[in-house]
Amino acid sequence: FCVLCSAILSSYLLGEWLNLLGKLGCMLSLVGSTVMVIHAPEDEEVTTLDELLSKMKEPGFLTYAAILLAVCFLLIFYLAPRYGQNNILIYLTICSVIGAFSVSSVKGLGIAIRGFFADQPVLQHPLTWILVITLVASITTQINYLNKSLDIFNTSLVFPIYYVLFTTIVITTSIILFKEWVTMTVVDIIGTVCGFLTIILGVFLLHAFKDMDVSLGNLPQVLQNGQQVPVTRDDKNILIEVDNSSITPEDKTKVFTIST
Repeated sequence: FCVLCSAILSSYLLGEWLNLLGKLGCMLSLVGSTVMVIHAPEDEEVTTLDELLSKMKEPGFLTYAAILLAVCFLLIFYLAPRYGQNNILIYLTICSVIGAFSVSSVKGLGIAIRGFFADQPVLQHPLTWILVITLVASITTQINYLNKSLDIFNTSLVFPIYYVLFTTIVITTSIILFKEWVTMTVVDIIGTVCGFLTIILGVFLLHAFKDMDVSLGNLPQVLQNGQQVPVTRDDKNILIEVDNSSITPEDKTKVFTIST
């Protein structure tokens, strides 16, 4: 419930706008994420770094990791410089994709720490240091782009969308790495798909109608009169609009032609 609390408290304490549809989107996103977590299979028990390394070498996970890296590089070097200032999904997708590597690294280091106290030679294992480097690089990148998102966009939008994307990618990574989908029942598959669709609906409500002035106070009047919902602007995204209709015909450029 930290995402829902942060979104609502930021709207009251920081004065950031979060309308009725945005609050509904937060709740739907949390419900969808909860359903996915409930129906997600349990992690397969991995006790040594050698077992984890053998799973990481499998073609399925290598292909998945390569796709994540390609998407991440595309976002960082091409899309972020061009559209990052205007699209909230660019920076948050980078944080979420990198989060797949950070969570996997944390799980691997947890196995290494348990092996260290069990007198296993984990410090001599090259995977330990690869996981440490990956964790440091991924966390640094996440913090960088998350701070950029918070500097530009509304906090009420950043945290719920980031939570949804991060949770979805992390669960997908865990399923592919440990092959948890093999043990999933039909009920778990249906529950996971329904949870994911609920998340998509919540994010859509949260992002698509963020500028509409919809609240419990004016909702009955809007529905009864069929009036157009006014649009509000967040302080971080104020646009200066120029009305070209104010230019009179006399102010327009006149062209004279001389014919002989």
